[in-house]
Parts: sequence; structure tokens; C-alpha cells
Amino acid sequence: MRLEVKLQGDRVRLVPYAAWHVNKYHEWMKDPWLLEMTASEPLSLEEEQQMQVTWREDPHKATFIVHAHAREDINEESEASMAGDVNLFFNDDEDPYNCEIDIMIAEASKRGAGLGKEAVLLMMAYAIKHMNVHRFYSKINETNQASLSLFRKLGYKECNYVKAFQEYEFEFTVDVDSKVELELRFNNAIVLPVTNICIRMAKTPKPEKAEAPEVDEAEEAKKELEKAEAIDDDDDDESEANEEDTGLTENQNRLLYLISLYTRPAILATDKEEWIRKPALLVLLYEAIVSKALDYDYAPASELVENKRKYINISQEGKSDIDFLREEELLNGLKLSSKSYQPVTCYQISEKGLELIAKLGRGDKSPVHEMAYAPGTRNLLRVKWDGDEYWLADSVSGYRRVSSVTETEAVSYVSSAYVPQCLRRGGRPTLSNAHRAHECGLSDTSIRDQLDEIITLNSVSLIVSEFIPFGANQVVQLNCNLGSTERVQGGFFTAVVDTESTGTQISVDPGLTSVNILDYSLTNHVNFEADIHFPEPPGIVQVETFGCSLTASGSCFYGMQVEAIMDRIKDNISLDHLSRLLVDVQRDSSKIVDSVLSAYQRSLLNLIFINEASNRDKINLIIANEITPHLTAEEYMDKGEYENELKQIIGDTRAAYDISEHDTLIFGAFGLLIAGPNSRHHEPLLCSFLEYESMNLFTQNFFARMFIVVDDMKTVREMLEIADRDPNRLHEIRNRLAVLSKEIILLEETLGFLRESLDEAEIPTEPPEQAGRSLYERLQLGTLSLQLMRRVKDLEKNMMGARHELDVLNEMSAICSEDKIFKQHEAIRFQTRSLCELQSINERSATTLQLIQVILSGNLAFDILDRLTGDWSLQGQAWALSFLNPLIFENAGLWFVLSLLFWAGVAGLLLYLLRSFTYRSQGVVSIRMTRQVPIDLKNLATFLRTKNISDESHTYDGNIRIAKVVWNEKFKKEWGGAVPTVQLEYDEQNAFMLQISISYRRRQANKQLAFNADELYTRLMQLSSESIGA
Repeated sequence: MRLEVKLQGDRVRLVPYAAWHVNKYHEWMKDPWLLEMTASEPLSLEEEQQMQVTWREDPHKATFIVHAHAREDINEESEASMAGDVNLFFNDDEDPYNCEIDIMIAEASKRGAGLGKEAVLLMMAYAIKHMNVHRFYSKINETNQASLSLFRKLGYKECNYVKAFQEYEFEFTVDVDSKVELELRFNNAIVLPVTNICIRMAKTPKPEKAEAPEVDEAEEAKKELEKAEAIDDDDDDESEANEEDTGLTENQNRLLYLISLYTRPAILATDKEEWIRKPALLVLLYEAIVSKALDYDYAPASELVENKRKYINISQEGKSDIDFLREEELLNGLKLSSKSYQPVTCYQISEKGLELIAKLGRGDKSPVHEMAYAPGTRNLLRVKWDGDEYWLADSVSGYRRVSSVTETEAVSYVSSAYVPQCLRRGGRPTLSNAHRAHECGLSDTSIRDQLDEIITLNSVSLIVSEFIPFGANQVVQLNCNLGSTERVQGGFFTAVVDTESTGTQISVDPGLTSVNILDYSLTNHVNFEADIHFPEPPGIVQVETFGCSLTASGSCFYGMQVEAIMDRIKDNISLDHLSRLLVDVQRDSSKIVDSVLSAYQRSLLNLIFINEASNRDKINLIIANEITPHLTAEEYMDKGEYENELKQIIGDTRAAYDISEHDTLIFGAFGLLIAGPNSRHHEPLLCSFLEYESMNLFTQNFFARMFIVVDDMKTVREMLEIADRDPNRLHEIRNRLAVLSKEIILLEETLGFLRESLDEAEIPTEPPEQAGRSLYERLQLGTLSLQLMRRVKDLEKNMMGARHELDVLNEMSAICSEDKIFKQHEAIRFQTRSLCELQSINERSATTLQLIQVILSGNLAFDILDRLTGDWSLQGQAWALSFLNPLIFENAGLWFVLSLLFWAGVAGLLLYLLRSFTYRSQGVVSIRMTRQVPIDLKNLATFLRTKNISDESHTYDGNIRIAKVVWNEKFKKEWGGAVPTVQLEYDEQNAFMLQISISYRRRQANKQLAFNADELYTRLMQLSSESIGA
């Protein structure tokens, strides 16, 4: 971190770690004990010097050397006064105001003098005042008793112990009191700039005769920012004076410096490597071009961003310079894979690159600072993707703005339909719009950059090709949809589905496609012209007509003859303009074909391209009668301006060949260019190549999509393994399996279409002329066919494995479901058994309670009678005394025996009564009948009014209202001496009976008249009929 200040306390002065400190610091770090205490590794002097440069430039580190330098000492600091260092590390990405602090007093002669304590407090005060730090933490070796004691005295609390490293972690949370105390300490300190001019802070105590005025916080912050910028300017002036020639161009210098701001290599084992992803770097490149920090051209190109294909303004010159910097070992490259199985490239400045940017001056750094930092701060802007657009944001200051990198620029053009003659099967020729070419000369453009034209083309034809799952039946349906067999063919088409086909009118958005049939065969192909009717921006003229050829093999060609682009009519077509035209061709060709495809085909495309079928990638073929300048193929592959220009229309160039003296063939990542007077003679070979390349591109997308499905199945398997922990997980698993089953079925069908198309594809015969034979050799159609066959065969194996995996997951889901149901049944059975036992106990308890109540009521009745009639007793009668005296008073044992017998008799009678009641309460016969028939609610209400309803409940669930009614029948004689309990369940919203059940206590009925199950069923049917009014 570039902190150009010195902090002077009472006994110490903190000075930013500079190059002249390195020698003494290197001597310190030869001490094994210091290495152990600081968890450091021994470095050579050169590595130490490199580390000093890295740490000084690192925005996450603040390193100061502690000098034993008293406040009143007027001498400059020197190696002799060096005592140690104090550091701040901002490594918490989530909280930029949480930092690690450490202190090292390396000079043994200066330990124990309180230098470490004052240095830590001074560093904390500075961090709180100028960096808004709210939490400090420190990691200390358990054997370092001096540091442990120091941080405890400073108020740090122990928060963690890492046994593996044998170190304690202490933390200090800044509260109001500690903040005031530390800010007071900082106010009493002296802040010195690197120029050594003493500047005392505004709040430093002043003489009593004049009270310091209050300083507005915003004004103070502004002054501090201006001061920091002034210091940066001084540093830049110094670097300007020391500027050296790096051997790179100005753009390469600035590009390297831009990457250095966002990346850093690790110097020590404890450091973190920081890299910048390629998509983010491309966005920053574009922003640098727009802000004039870099002087590159850019053009729109299709890129995959989080499984969404987007057109992004990419500088091919910038990409070329990145590759050059990597070749020169000034940048490091890192390859990894994303969670969607897409390759990811990252870049990082190398140690060699760090040495080089140290030679850069202010002229190279300032323009980069203006675009890379948030306005008014020194906080780097981070590139963020929100799903639709890129944003440049700074989380610290809250600044954010949207990037225009995804806004493709429009150009005016006029085109005519173009269908290669080898694809035609008779019919009328295509119409020409050449008479409208002059309209472009009066039009406008939305291009924001000043373009550099290096290569131009004459008489340009474009063919965009793709593979779409087709078949004979789909072609028949397509011809029917287009009206190929009707008297009036074609018309306007749209992909909108009519959901009210019986209505009178329909409204659709602008953007219809006008189709005119050229020629067709019912089951094999159809060729047609398509005019695009899309609204264009004001001032932009776009006459866009396609020639479309769709075949049963799935090969789809969209051709266009470029009549004019901007002010260029027919010839001298700029590749910068052509690249922007190709974006329209790619997008609009998708809209054209989607409007005539079946819903089934659109569903297959949405599956393969993850609901981004409208932005699917295609193969470009550019045919030109002449290329200017006309060079050899080797000269076009110069890794410079020619190759960069070609990359704008065909992607990263792969190879270039001279197929004749005048004809040139150039291969790219997503297309090829053939230029020369004889280029149109090779249309059959080129169309065959496009057919195989289209299938190759579709196979790549299929492969990536298949592994996303496999990854989803892994997720489902993980969910199944923990399904018993979440009661709602099984429902989610079933839904996911249903989606996966549908996707795998569609993938298998799509693979079948691909296999059939590949089997039916025919390789043209080798032409007799030399140029044709050379082109045939370069295209390698036979090799392409064999490679595709092997790849499709591998895909079939993978799909078979995916199908087996899905079957296993379905079985696992069924097992989980059965296991869950079994556990539920077991739980219900256990609970039912418990409830039955509890009910039996309750019934016995109730019977016992009733008996006790009867006995107690008898005792109460007898007591009342005694109160009313006096205390009459047998002992008052003469005849009883003659009997009782010898029995009770004269023979106590006999009376005791008689008492026990009387007790046993009463107890036996009570037990008999209890068992009798329990016996009669058992023997319940229950019958439940599901009878789902309509009912008359009025008759049912009349029927229920005759019943003595004991329980009634209603359940409301959406449009369903379920009612349950329970009653006991009134007349015992009609039921054999015991009235049953009847429960009726019905849907009162839809007037529908659901269930009726009856419970009959058979043991309470007369033995001769008790109903059996058949008789109860008959009576239940009668009740059911009565209730529904039948």
C-alpha cells in the first residue's frame, strides 16, 4: 500500500518500508527464532527486494519500519535506528475494515523499552482515523510470551487457538471509548510526509491564547484527498523522472499496468494469489478504450456468460496484446473449469512484469487510474454480472454504473437473399435489392469508436449455418405451415402461439417475418426468401432479406448478398462494419427460423441451449470476390493487425491457405473466409463443410448440456442420501426427477436426429481442377465425418449411462418413499396401539370412578339419613345385644374374620360389575363404506335434523369443503338393544357423498337380537340411501 507518510510518536517513528530498509531487514530475517515467530521462510536478498516492491504496491498491505527515534530528535532516520516493523493486512474480502496487525522488534538491544507497545498503538490510531478499521486481530505463537503479554495489556481478547500452528488469535473490537482514546493519541502524534516537512495535525493542542476553529468533516475529507493526490503526483513526477523504455508499445504498457492493479503473485507461502478472469478483463479493456486510456478497435463477438450467450464488444487487438505479454512471460495464465463445465482463463502479472511496470511513468498510469478507480477514490472498480448486464462497482464508496459492453452498435446496410446454387432444386431466382443500396449513404450509425480499416472485401456474400433437429415429418409439417402446396404461398409468420384460436382478433408485437417460397420438396427440403420487418433505431437503414434453405438432415443455411454497408456500395466493405452486420445476421436468422419451426423443435433447442436458443451460436461463411490487400496466406497470419482484423468476423484464426494463386482460405473459431475470383465455384464443398461444422458445433453444445443434466442427477443423489432428514425433500426430489426424465427423453431424441443426419450426410466427390483439389484437401471432410461419428458414438454411451443413473435414482426415490411410508405405518400402528390401550385404561378408569361415585353417594345418603332419623343402631336393641355381645365384644377374632369376609364379598361384587361393564364396552363392530355419489343437500339437511348430532366438523381446502357429521341412533329396539354411532363424510361444495361408517357395540345388545356385520351393512346402505334422498 502506497502510504507516503511517517508517523512520529514519543519514542518511535513509523516509516513506510522502502528499498533502503531491505539490507537491514534481510539481516534480521536470518535469525531462526524470528523466522519461527513470524511464520516466515528464509529469502535471498533479491527475493527480499522483490517482496518490498510487491508489498509496497499491494493495496491490501500497509508495512512500516519501526525506528527508535524520539520526538525531539532532529536527525534523519537511519539503519542504526531501525528496531523492527509493524504491519496491517486487509485480507477479509467480506469486511474491508477488519484487519490483521502484527509487530516485530527485531533488534534485541531495543526490546523491553516499550517501542513495540507505542508502535502498535500508533498504528491502530492511524488505521482507525484514516482507514475506518473497526476490528483488529493478531496471530501469535504460543511460545512468544512477550507478544502475548503485550497484546493482553493492550486490551486484546483471546478468541481462538489453532493447535496445528500452535498459535493464539487475539481480537480487539473498536468501541466508542477506545476510538476516542486512540484518536487522541493520534492527534498528539506528528505526521510527516516523505519530503520530511513536518506537518502537525489540525487537532494538535494549540496555545491557549487562540482556540482552534471547528473543521467541517466534508471539507477535511476533501483536503485529505487532495493531499493524497498531491503525494501521488509527487510520486508520479519522481517516476516520470526515472522512466525507462520498457520495449513495449504504449497500449501494452497500459494494459500490463491495468492487469497489475487487479492481480498479484504470491511471494511467501502465506500470501494469496490474485488473478483476474478473462471476461472481466475484456470488460475493463472495453471501458479503457471508451475512456481513451487504450487505443484499440473493438467489435461485437458472441461469448458464453453463465450459460447465457451474449454479444460483447471485444477488442481483438487487446486480446492479441494479452497473448503477446504471455509469450514474453510478463503475464501468467491459469486454466480452470466453471461449475457449468465451461473453460475459464485467468491472468496475473508475473514477477518479470512487476519489474517492468516499476519503470512506467505518470503518462501511462494516470489514464488507467481514471478508468479503473471509482471517482474521487483510490478504490478499484470491480466487474460484476447481474444476469443481463455488466456493472462496474465499488463496494466501499457505493459507486456503481452499468457498462455498455453488451450494447452492440448498429450499422446501416442493404442486403439481398442469397441461396447457393448447389442447394436449389428449381424454382424462381432470388430477388435483388441492389436498387436500394444508395439509401445507406444517407443513413447514420451508432458506432462510438474511431475505426481503423486494415482489410476490405469486394462483392461479399454471407452464409450462416446451424444444425436443427429435423426429419421428414418435420419438413412436411414445415411445408404445410409455410403454405408451400397452396395457391398463395408464404405470408407473414411469427413464433407467437395463438391461445384463443376461436376468438375474433389477435394482436402481436412488431417483428413479423415475410416468407416467399422459392422451391421445395414435400419431405426433403424447402428454400424461401425471408424479409425482416423489425423496427430500427432512428437514422438507421437496414434492408434485410435472407435466403433460407432448410433440409430434412437438419442443415439450415441463411444466405445474404451484401449490397451496401454505410457508404460502401458492393465493394470496399470494411471488416469492422461487417462484424456488426454479422451480429444482426446471427440474431435475426434465429428469429426467422423460430417463427416457422414447430413447438417441439423449439423445445429441443431451448433444452440444448438452456432457454437461450435465440442467442445460439452459428457458423459463418464469408465469400468475397476480392480481398484488399491481397497477400499470401502466411502474411495474413501475422499475429498483428491483419490477423486481428480477421478475428472480428471469424473468431480466433486457426490456419490460412492459398488454394490458388488468386484465392485465399482462412479458418476461424466460428467460421471461415474464402476470397478470390473463383471462390463461388466451390460452393458445394463449402456447404458440405458448413454442414459438418454445424453438426460439430451442435455436438459441443449437446455435450455441455448433457453434463449439466448429469450434474443435476448428482445433486438429486445427494438429496436422496439425506432425504430422511427433511420431510419435504421427497416432494422436491420427485419434481426434479420428473424434469430430469423429460430432459433425458428429449436429449435421446435429439441425439437420434443427430445420428440420422450424420449417417445420411454425403461427402462430395473431389473436384478435377487444381484449386478444387487443394480446397478439398484443406477442408478434410472425410476426417470431419469420422470424428463426428466417434463423438456421437461416445455421446450415445454417455446417454446410456445417464439413463441407467436415472433408473437408479428412480429406484432410490421409490425405496425412500416406501421406507417413509413404512415408517409412517409403523408409527401409526404404534400410536394406534397406544391409543387403544389408553382408551381401554380410560374406560376402566371411568367405570371404576362411576362405582366409587355410587359408593360415595351411598355413604352420603346414609349419613344424611342418620342426621335426619337420629343415631339408631342395633346396639340399642335388646335382642341384638344378646346376639352381638358374644360375637363382637367377647370374641374379637371372629368379628375380624367376618369383617374380612364381608369386605371380600363387597369387593368381589364391585369387580364383577367392573368386568361386566368392560365386557359390554368391547365387541365393537365397525363398517366403513366409500360411496362417492351425488347427494341432495336439502334432503340431507332434512335427514340430519332428525338425528341427535354429537359432533360436526368442516374442512376448507380451496374449492373443496368437506363436512363430517357424527350421531347416535335413537331407538334401541330397531338396533337389537344397542344404538350404533354413525359418521357421514360429504363434500358440501360439490354435493357429493364421500364416506359413511358405523360403529356398533354388539355386546350391549340383546344376544338374540344383536346385528351381525351383514345386517349392519344392509342397514348402513339404507341409511346412506335415506341421507342422499334416494
